[in-house]
Amino acid sequence: MNTLTAGTPAPAFSLANQDGETVNLADFKGKKVLAYFYPKAMTPGCTTQACALRDSKAELDAHNVVVLGISIDPVKRLPKFIERDNLNFTLLSDEDHAVADQFGVWGEKKFMGKIYDGLHRISFLINEDGVIEHVFNKFKTKDHHEVVLNYLNENA
Repeated sequence: MNTLTAGTPAPAFSLANQDGETVNLADFKGKKVLAYFYPKAMTPGCTTQACALRDSKAELDAHNVVVLGISIDPVKRLPKFIERDNLNFTLLSDEDHAVADQFGVWGEKKFMGKIYDGLHRISFLINEDGVIEHVFNKFKTKDHHEVVLNYLNENA
């Protein structure tokens, strides 16, 4: 796995959102984008992470940050996640993990003695010009939002 690093231009991606509409990274030029990759909608850790980002929306808005949650879930699963947890940001479906591959977050994982390929929980803060400003790869699902907000506050 070769994860992208700060200073690298973010891959120009287009993915379907929870409504089946195409969303392009270029749609957010002039804003910061938190592209956060999560393994699976409606699982405990992913729910904790998503709800904390939901609850941090005002603070993220104040920093001109748009949140895009990206998983390999099919489009039809995403509206259920949004409805169940009242999520207030866009979820994107990367079923074939092509975008995850471009960002370097698809690779070998180990769980309960099994080795398999999967999506790693890593987030990228992309600046207004489409360049990766910061990579968040050391956090727990319950404090991901705090790590992101601390970085934003320190670098405002």
